[in-house]
This record gives sequence, structure tokens and C-alpha cells, in this order.
Amino acid sequence: MTIRIFFSPASPFVRKAMVAAHERGVGIEKLPSAAWPVKRDPDIVRHNSTGKVPCLLLDDDTPVFDSRVISAWIDAQGVTGAPLYPQDARRFTVLTIEALGDAILEAALLHRYENVLRPEDKRWDDWSRGQMEKVDSGLDDLEGRWFDDISASFHAGSIAAACTLGYLDFRFPDKDWRSAHPRLAEWFAEVSGRASMQATVPAA
Repeated sequence: MTIRIFFSPASPFVRKAMVAAHERGVGIEKLPSAAWPVKRDPDIVRHNSTGKVPCLLLDDDTPVFDSRVISAWIDAQGVTGAPLYPQDARRFTVLTIEALGDAILEAALLHRYENVLRPEDKRWDDWSRGQMEKVDSGLDDLEGRWFDDISASFHAGSIAAACTLGYLDFRFPDKDWRSAHPRLAEWFAEVSGRASMQATVPAA
């Protein structure tokens, strides 16, 4: 089975969907896109009014978005590997961890947009600092409250956490998140060797 997704090589949210597809044996046809927070890609907007990636297209061009919905859809079509969304008591734990990973990513992206896209004379340091505080408290939560659940198996929450850490390394190479989060660092080093993670390393 092959699905079509509007693709951006640097997007951590696209990477989540791609990792899910690799884990579940679902092929991906990458649709070119020029998603950008300031100037939107009309090809994406035609299907997804927010203009964001990832956006999956079904055979009849019905759109499926955002990354959490796409990952769940992929999981439902999966032909290999274990389900990414367990149907037992763990389900809402996995969903919560996935939501936490996404929230950390959103804060990191807002920090980056503020410091890369906004004209220098209009940047707001308190805003940037506030976003990075969200990143740090989220990482603390992954290291503490949720670590046993993240590391027990490689599910949708684990994918979100792994893609989050990968994005921090990719876009914030000077941020030393490992020193304060040794368990996350060791876990990330291990899961980064998975075929799904190796095949989806972000590119500038």
C-alpha cells in the first residue's frame, strides 16, 4: 500500500508520519510542497485550508491531517509491526505522550520562527524565552513522569518524543538537553538506530 503526503524534509511533524509509515509497512509517495508560515503553498491549501504539512491525500483526494490523525490513519492500515496506538488501557497514555511531544515541537517551532523569520528589530525576547521554558519543562516531564511509558515499546508517543529530540538536535544544535535528561539521551541514542528513524533523518 502507498499513500500520498505533502512532504517537507525538515518538518518534525512530517517525520512523525513518515516514521509511523515505516514502522507499519505503509509506502509513501512524497508530494512536493513549499509550506511556510508566512507565504502558504496554494497546492496544500487546496486540500488543507491551514496550509500545513503533513497532509495526507486519500485515493479520492480527501485530505487527512494533522500529524496525529495521519499517524492514527496509517496505523489502521498497517501491515507490519505492532500497532502504534494500543486499544487497551495504555491508549490514552500514548495519546497524552504524543500530545506532549507535539506541544514541545510547537514551542520549539515558535521560538525558531521568532528568531529566524521575524525582523530583528521586532523580536520579543520574553516570547522566545517563554517558548523555550515550555520545551524544557516538557523534556523534564518526558524524563520523569512519562519515561517508563515511552521506553516500554515504540508506539505513537515514543515516535513523537523521538522526533522532538531529533528536531532539537537538528535546529538547536547548541542546546544541551542531554545533560539534564540522561535517560532520554540514552533512549534516544538507542531508538535513533531504528530503520524508521534512520530513513527519516531531517535535511535542511
